[in-house]
Amino acid sequence: MTAFFVTGATGVVGSALVEALLRLPEARLFLLIRAGSGDELRQRLETLLRFCGADPAAVAGRVMALAGDTTLPQFGLGPDDYREVVLATRHIVHCAGAVRMNLPLEAARASAVGAARNVIALAAQARSSGQPPPKVEFVSTVGVGGRLPGTLPERWITEEREFHNTYEQSKAEAEVLVERAIADGLPVTVHRPSMVVGDSRSGRIINFQVFYHLAEFLTGRRTGGFLPDPGQTRLDIVSSDHVARALVWSALEPATAGRVLHLCAGPEDALPIRDLARLLGQAFEAAGQPVPRARWLPIGVFRAALPVGRLFAGPGVRKALATLPIFLDYLAESQAFGNQETSRLLQAAGMTADRSVNLAQVAIRFYLDSRYGRVPGGGNSASTPDAPKGLGKGGSG
Repeated sequence: MTAFFVTGATGVVGSALVEALLRLPEARLFLLIRAGSGDELRQRLETLLRFCGADPAAVAGRVMALAGDTTLPQFGLGPDDYREVVLATRHIVHCAGAVRMNLPLEAARASAVGAARNVIALAAQARSSGQPPPKVEFVSTVGVGGRLPGTLPERWITEEREFHNTYEQSKAEAEVLVERAIADGLPVTVHRPSMVVGDSRSGRIINFQVFYHLAEFLTGRRTGGFLPDPGQTRLDIVSSDHVARALVWSALEPATAGRVLHLCAGPEDALPIRDLARLLGQAFEAAGQPVPRARWLPIGVFRAALPVGRLFAGPGVRKALATLPIFLDYLAESQAFGNQETSRLLQAAGMTADRSVNLAQVAIRFYLDSRYGRVPGGGNSASTPDAPKGLGKGGSG
């Protein structure tokens, strides 16, 4: 069997990846899972396997859950477990990350940069043991471009730039470590997803992240219909299963080592925010969830009105409004992410991403079904494994 060491297995990207890897009969999985006890570790593994549609008993010989933390030296594993991982692992897929945009910088660095350092150390330790170093798939984010103007290129970003938040900055700093590791001879591929939504066919997702919070906001239900005018700004989204397929393909393709791949819709297919708001209004109305008429305000005016709005809002709405500055930073700028070279490689391997408008419709349908019950064209509300949680961009989960 070929052993994969996977971090962030219970996140959005990680769960889709585990589901894809379980389809490979020769794959053995070491899953690093944050857990405070043996019982919690078992429970989190069982929840993950249920989401993947796998029988825990049937895959027991192929899946080993390890309680650990990507920010700790040797992931906080005991000496015996770490040695087994070092000697057995042929592929490392690093999906873990604190996908919260408002962490203090040092906390964000501990998550992104500290984890990158430990992943690189694992690969280097395997190489020093006398065996070929494992191929590393490093999940980053298109957000490393920060406020860089123009279309983000599919290469290392060395230009000076500002960032929207500490998540972007810490991920960019982590990429610097990865680039050095590649120069040192380690076979690493960097993957930069855009905003990750659920499965392209069913919409299934293990927990709801930033797209779904943004979707609720764009209905206007929390702001009485008042919304910041996004102008021509577009939203670049990608499905979790497309990211997972690309990760598996790249892991098994040595030629991708040293490359930067953009897993995203690209400038031409990114969805205009106004179109997304229209889709949301139609879907919510069809689900029996009325939405107010949209009243678009200049972003500066909307931002200035937020403190007043919080004064008159209830506790739940106040909490939601507190996160709006994060969204406003993105709505105020039109960003684009190049993906021509990545798309060419993936298409040659038989992979094509679904159109953004289709992904949005499927994601919205699943979200409505999960939150509000059966909706036209939807499934069953019991299908979602976890309550919505988290706030982040990208797919590190």
